[in-house]
Amino acid sequence: MIKKLILGLSFPALLFCESLNDLIEMSLKNKNVISSEKSVESIQEAYESAKKGYLPIVSVGGGYTDVSYKSGEQDNNSLNAYADVTYNIYDGGKKNLTYKSYESQIKTSKEDLISLKNEVSLEVIEHYFNYLTYVSQKDAKLKEIEQLNAQNERLSKFLDAGTVTIDEIDKIVSNIESANLELQELELDIQTILHELEYIIGKKVSINEGSYIEIASDEAEQRNDIKSLEHSMQTALISAKTTKTTNNPQVSISNTYKHYNYNYENSAYEDLALEDQNVLAVNLTWNIFDFGSTQSAYSSAYKSFLSAKSKYEYEKNKADVDLRLAEKSYDIAKIKIKSAKAGLNAAISTYNVIKDKFENGLVDNVSYLEALSDMSDAISSLSATKYELEIKKANLVYQKGKNVWEYVK
Repeated sequence: MIKKLILGLSFPALLFCESLNDLIEMSLKNKNVISSEKSVESIQEAYESAKKGYLPIVSVGGGYTDVSYKSGEQDNNSLNAYADVTYNIYDGGKKNLTYKSYESQIKTSKEDLISLKNEVSLEVIEHYFNYLTYVSQKDAKLKEIEQLNAQNERLSKFLDAGTVTIDEIDKIVSNIESANLELQELELDIQTILHELEYIIGKKVSINEGSYIEIASDEAEQRNDIKSLEHSMQTALISAKTTKTTNNPQVSISNTYKHYNYNYENSAYEDLALEDQNVLAVNLTWNIFDFGSTQSAYSSAYKSFLSAKSKYEYEKNKADVDLRLAEKSYDIAKIKIKSAKAGLNAAISTYNVIKDKFENGLVDNVSYLEALSDMSDAISSLSATKYELEIKKANLVYQKGKNVWEYVK
């Protein structure tokens, strides 16, 4: 019964160990991402509002008048009502440009949202694999301390017999203290990453190893942040063109129906009063001269477009370079793993030989401690290079213009 209770208490803790997929899924629901999603929705609704604003406008109204002091031809009181329909037939081309501007802004905001998700995913991936790196280094350091304590215990038995000097033991104790300090620093690194993940995700997390990044084998495409700059450039050009529409003819049509009801003391005036009236009007306005105001506004807006274009071209070229560097870094990371494996095999072989000689008094403890340290470092180095490769893979996926979170396995 007690065993079942202990198992039941420990089982929930296992459920809260998150894989990399879990961490990314939670991070993509943080407040920053939600804010970006709301921004997309806001622009979409503003676009719908703009489209409805170009539909015919129907308005109604009315009034009641009561005259206290009047002449013979004035009414005692009157009641009127009207209904008006107005439609802007042509606004100089501003309508179509407005639609295109909103569509471009929506595309920009959507690309910004995906770009933000990719940035958050990359940050979580880096934290995840750095965490695993520190954990593996911590395990290697614990094994090193275990070996040092075993040797310290073994040599202490020979101290009284005079076959071992105190400086040999002091050297090992010194290495134990240094290793314990490094262990505490690694623990701080681990806790720092967990706190940073908590900041991104919004709650405390624990990490379960086993996740990896699947490399993107398909062709590269433009990154989302570069697409966003391209759409922003297009929006700036549309804005410049829109300024010129104020100098184009503006045509509107309206139809107003009015109904009047008058109450006269003198009935002779009642036959002369209007009861119903319908007015159809076509209006044309054309701004033919504005002292160059429109041209100046266009020039200013066009320079904003040129600025956006320049930034887009710069960042696009930089993204091409970043992709080539990411591919090179990925290839180097694979070579580093082969090198780290060879280094570990050599360090283990050397340690086993030196350890045997040390325990048989053929070499001093300095050689032994160096061999033990080299082996511990080689173990940590191999783990670090393996996890570094996963980070490089994630960066390559991003530089290829793919959604990073879709390649996490």
